[in-house]
Amino acid sequence: MTRPAADSADDTNAGELRLDRLVGRQVLTVNNKPMGRLEEFRAEKHGRGLTIGEYVIGAAGLFERLGVGVNMLLGRRVGGYVARWDQLDISDPERPRLTCGIEELRRE
Repeated sequence: MTRPAADSADDTNAGELRLDRLVGRQVLTVNNKPMGRLEEFRAEKHGRGLTIGEYVIGAAGLFERLGVGVNMLLGRRVGGYVARWDQLDISDPERPRLTCGIEELRRE
């Protein structure tokens, strides 16, 4: 969940996290191995707020965030993973960590 940027990085309500603190962070596996960078979020509107439903990890997320049609541009698919909201622990925004094995993630 997020709201418009404020002057202070710590200026959030309970249950809210500034997404700019997560973008580009290295995601760790359950055994602390790096597996890709968190590049994009997929959110759903709920009332006046947004709820993150999925996280896109890897190059596919970067191209999605930049709005680039990779197939059209490069003629090939770019790899990445999609983690559901419950498959990524963001309690420490500096070190997001999977709560499951990589094989349980959806390939992008």
